[in-house]
Amino acid sequence: MITSTPVAFLMTLFASASVHAAQPVPSSQPAPPAQIGVASFNLAWAGSQQDFDRHAAVCTAVNWCDTRPKREKGQSRPTDEAVQAARQCVADTTRLAGGPEKASMMVPCNAYLGRDNAAPPTSADYAAKLAGLQATIADLIEKGGVKVIAFQEVRSAEVIKTLLGKHADRFGTCDAPHDGFQTTAFAWDKSMGETGAKCSVNEDLAVSDNPGAKDAHKVRPGLTLELEWADRRLSFLNVHLKSSCANIVPTPIYQARLLDDPNPACQVLNRQVAPIERWLDSVAQRSPDFVLLGDFNRRIDEEAAANIRPGQVRTDGSNPAGVPPQDANGKVATRYLWQELNDGTRALKQVPLTNVDTGCRGFTGLDHIVLSGALAARQAPEIGSRKTAVVQQPGQRIDTSDHCPRSVTLNF
Repeated sequence: MITSTPVAFLMTLFASASVHAAQPVPSSQPAPPAQIGVASFNLAWAGSQQDFDRHAAVCTAVNWCDTRPKREKGQSRPTDEAVQAARQCVADTTRLAGGPEKASMMVPCNAYLGRDNAAPPTSADYAAKLAGLQATIADLIEKGGVKVIAFQEVRSAEVIKTLLGKHADRFGTCDAPHDGFQTTAFAWDKSMGETGAKCSVNEDLAVSDNPGAKDAHKVRPGLTLELEWADRRLSFLNVHLKSSCANIVPTPIYQARLLDDPNPACQVLNRQVAPIERWLDSVAQRSPDFVLLGDFNRRIDEEAAANIRPGQVRTDGSNPAGVPPQDANGKVATRYLWQELNDGTRALKQVPLTNVDTGCRGFTGLDHIVLSGALAARQAPEIGSRKTAVVQQPGQRIDTSDHCPRSVTLNF
């Protein structure tokens, strides 16, 4: 648990809004539909204060080196010197952390470097990040009426309990055990079913990043939450898919890539397609009300807006309906994630982004909320989602997060 004095001190800097009680509905009027707020929030390498202190001790010893090869502006690939420097950083960090298993549970040394990089981050800097996360989550609950939150890039459910702060007793939590620092987690209001809630890990999404290689690692697993509420079964799948294969529209920074691209990241994301399809097929049969949400690391909104014909979805031109066939390594013929998932065998709806808070910075187009057709049919036609700016103090050296939480209010 996070018990650092800096966190408690810094939390006093964040203003909390009062929550106004809803006015009772006159008995002559029909009762409004049951509503819940649902959110997805990438916490950007959130661990405990103790996790950071261990991280800082190792990283200080290796001079805060970078385990990922640096690519200079205008370069298509890192130089050989940058690759070798990153390899040396991996070796030194692994040795000082106590071996590969312990190193995998540690944050890369460059993850928390401040904006100016003038000096390494301190425990107080990290406490400010945690305080900002706690205040942001409190805003989602108190101002946004959020009752189910899917988290990504978090160390454990214990960290979530601490970040829930004064709401910790009100919420149930679970996580997906993983052999890396980042994993997925849920928090849900116990009023939605403290005893009927069920969490299960989707290990199929934790595919190998390099099948057959001795140094291969598994990427992040998915996490499922099932609730019984308002006389319905609700199912949620929280995903954090492979990064660096995000867009089909080129930008000055990112090349456009399809899922059949030879780029290693696209090859990993490609192998995550079939596991998602299998979950969708399974949940649609037993729980028509479901939500697929999280950090997709893919601009499925761009894909949805493109005029992609069914014969273009797969490289072999086959009908994208159903789970695509996989080769021995799990690879499929899929080019486009959204069109493969929304293949006509079941209806899916992306909740559009209709409101972005002033001051909301960070990644755009990667976090999504997708509803089943049955659930979408009960929502207002103009349903939209919101991105809420994270709480952050002026001059804060470690950003609270590089993602703004995305939320929607659903009717049942």
